[in-house]
Amino acid sequence: MIFLRYESFREYLRLYPVTSFILAVNLLVFIADLALAGTPLRDAGYFRLDPVYDRYGLEEPWRYVTSVFLHADWEHLLFNGFAILVFAPPLERLIGHLRYAVFYLMAGLLGNVYSAAVHIGAEHAAVGSSGAVYGVFGAYLYLALFRKKMLDEASRKTVYSILLFGLLYSIISPRIDIWAHVGGCLAGFLMLGMLAQRRYR
Repeated sequence: MIFLRYESFREYLRLYPVTSFILAVNLLVFIADLALAGTPLRDAGYFRLDPVYDRYGLEEPWRYVTSVFLHADWEHLLFNGFAILVFAPPLERLIGHLRYAVFYLMAGLLGNVYSAAVHIGAEHAAVGSSGAVYGVFGAYLYLALFRKKMLDEASRKTVYSILLFGLLYSIISPRIDIWAHVGGCLAGFLMLGMLAQRRYR
């Protein structure tokens, strides 16, 4: 099972520097926002669409990325943080630190792009790293389907179970932006597929 973590804290930091950095940024941004009056960081960075003034979210395009590092509450932060802590390390080791950093940002960005495409003409607001997290899951789905030898059976079953549970929970919970999840998952699936094809050639 590749998702079991046995590393010490120091080993984790050394082996997975990008994942460690992402976790630290998410936590520090959340704590800083709590310490400041109001929620200025969230207000400045959450992703939003306005049906009249900003239908495509391009008036403040940085929100497509900054929202990936913001969270609504502790539960939201801990859920996404746990997913990153456990599931991101094997992918970072597999594709390399720099590629993983780009992969993570692109999955979060494209998750928001997909959500924006679905919500054009409606009022919409969202925060969270779920699109990027589902990008990681999408990468593992590609491996589970097309590179089965790279994942043991228990890891493949874990990927299928998480995606099924995530889909059902996204449908049931009205607070979750299911389209960011779908977009991130598709982005991760396709990006890892392109990387795998390049390595094969």
